[in-house]
Amino acid sequence: MAVYLITGGAGFIGSNLAEFLVRQGEKVRVLDNLVNGRYENLAFLETLAGAKKRLTFIEGDICDFETAYEACKGADYVLHQAALGSVPASVEDPEEYHRVNATGTLTLLRAAAKAGVRRLVYAGSSSAYGDTGEEKPTPKKETDRPQPLSPYAVAKLAGEYYCQIFPSLYGLETVVLRYFNVYGPRQDPQSQYAAVIPKFITALLKGEPVTIFGDGEQTRDFIYVEDVVRANLLACQADRRAVGQVINIASGQAVSINQLYQVITRIIGTNSGPLYAPPRAGDVRHSLADTTRAREILGLKELIPLAEGLKRTIGWYQGLLS
Repeated sequence: MAVYLITGGAGFIGSNLAEFLVRQGEKVRVLDNLVNGRYENLAFLETLAGAKKRLTFIEGDICDFETAYEACKGADYVLHQAALGSVPASVEDPEEYHRVNATGTLTLLRAAAKAGVRRLVYAGSSSAYGDTGEEKPTPKKETDRPQPLSPYAVAKLAGEYYCQIFPSLYGLETVVLRYFNVYGPRQDPQSQYAAVIPKFITALLKGEPVTIFGDGEQTRDFIYVEDVVRANLLACQADRRAVGQVINIASGQAVSINQLYQVITRIIGTNSGPLYAPPRAGDVRHSLADTTRAREILGLKELIPLAEGLKRTIGWYQGLLS
């Protein structure tokens, strides 16, 4: 039985990771300061026999070295999901985004190395690629030169760079998973900076208007959270080819925001049309991943199709709102 530490484990992706691992019988620690995470995301503990014995919740901040070190002690793997995650909010407060996403990651890496953790898997961001100005979506390769457009992207990229030096300098194995647009149950729709899928779904279920920023022809590469969970666990067990690598985690398919809206309205059964507003600063025009490394190094294949993932996600939000 391995011991997993999940930072940000009361958040969207982190809580999905925690639930899967607990269901598999693994021992899990969650470190979360509950700024963005919600303890309610760990409510699955109430329904699983023996779950409370296998999961330990630690309320604390990755930016505090002693807290991070105590959480890392005895852990085999660290799944580092904790971060501040909004591009527009980072434009408003770049210093805080650097403190949490860059310095906080460095602090956690130091703590994990000192504690003798076997491997740390870092949740990177496709925002590192920026916007190359292409008229059509072009698959982004991990070898492409980063062109971050926001403080959020810069700070997440800094975290990647720190991860890449730790195997050789400090003996801590690291793998960077560069997430594209992750969606699924437990994604928070309440923030003004919420991701597009939960915002669309909850508004349409409530009969409220939906706003699309820009013309809606911008594209994104969406991946269901269950596949992201699989990617993290595959990264823990992957051979040494994965160590120090940056690996795109995505579907490899470009979907426009207008197309996404149409699929969601079709599943829900509404013909409501969206409103349009000016584009937001820091947003990229197209985002599409080359997923060769994920398939060849991690063995991440047979992903859940967008329509199926959206059906599951919509079902979850319907249950939440009923």
